[in-house]
Amino acid sequence: MDFYDPIVKGEMASLERPGIGEDGLPEFNTLDEPIKNTIMRDLGAAGQKFKYVLFPKQKQTLLKEWDLWGPFMLCTYMAMMLQKSADNSGNASESGPEFAEVFLIVCLGAIVVTLNSSLLGGKISFFQSVCVLGYCLLPCVIALTVCFVILFAEQTSFLFFLRFIVTLLGFAWAVYGKVFC
Repeated sequence: MDFYDPIVKGEMASLERPGIGEDGLPEFNTLDEPIKNTIMRDLGAAGQKFKYVLFPKQKQTLLKEWDLWGPFMLCTYMAMMLQKSADNSGNASESGPEFAEVFLIVCLGAIVVTLNSSLLGGKISFFQSVCVLGYCLLPCVIALTVCFVILFAEQTSFLFFLRFIVTLLGFAWAVYGKVFC
């Protein structure tokens, strides 16, 4: 008796076929949809959450529909900008945070917020905390970019004071956005 059959039999099609939507195009679930549609949908959702942070209003969707795309983009941008400013300083004592330190600080902040919320009886997950904290970095990233542009000019006391004010405004905006998200 030979148990080895070199011919594979069966059908490789999905049991569920996509239906036809109102626009006449096939409806896809997230496993069947094209990659371009998935990326555009996720970027649109991230853009909507950026809008919530830039123009804060009482919305709970940031917690309910969490994602990590925005925090990942913001942390990566912030880490690259800080790394670039550290590389340009030339002095080892003036170097900024390393690339991985930005991610570590955000993760540790999310752990502290999640733990604090859990101890106080809240029901927020770690990933919801990372999502909210990450998206609320947007004003700080904008302030970092403005300060980086200001650094191209010859540094004076006025420009130092201007960078200080921009940083304070970015921090206050981030805190204000976090309170309303």
